[in-house]
Amino acid sequence: MTSFSYQYVVLRCVPRVDREEFLNVGVVLYCQATDYLDVSWDVDRDRLAAFAPQLDFDQVCDALAFVEGVCAGDRRGGAAAGHPIGQRFGFLKAPKSTVLQPGPVHGGVTEDPPADLARLRKRLVGVG
Repeated sequence: MTSFSYQYVVLRCVPRVDREEFLNVGVVLYCQATDYLDVSWDVDRDRLAAFAPQLDFDQVCDALAFVEGVCAGDRRGGAAAGHPIGQRFGFLKAPKSTVLQPGPVHGGVTEDPPADLARLRKRLVGVG
């Protein structure tokens, strides 16, 4: 089988930027060779409420739905969704001072990008 390199970022819920505390909620994986860009996420309402009781759960899910739209290139991703796939990943991996932030970019090698995305989400987000 052919192996392809990929890059990924872990999406973090950061309720208070000043405290620098976060909870991993998703993973975005980009594989240029296969033209693959997708996100897998899972937010446990009880876990998030215990971590940040003041945080609006729906706001976090809306931000993750926006990321889904950017990955898919559809209207949910706004203007960013209209760009080529590599630029969309660049937009998603850029640092932000919002409730949803990407962690550092990491890389790997895969024969099956969707399977590795699922594996990474299970290992790094740990719910669902």
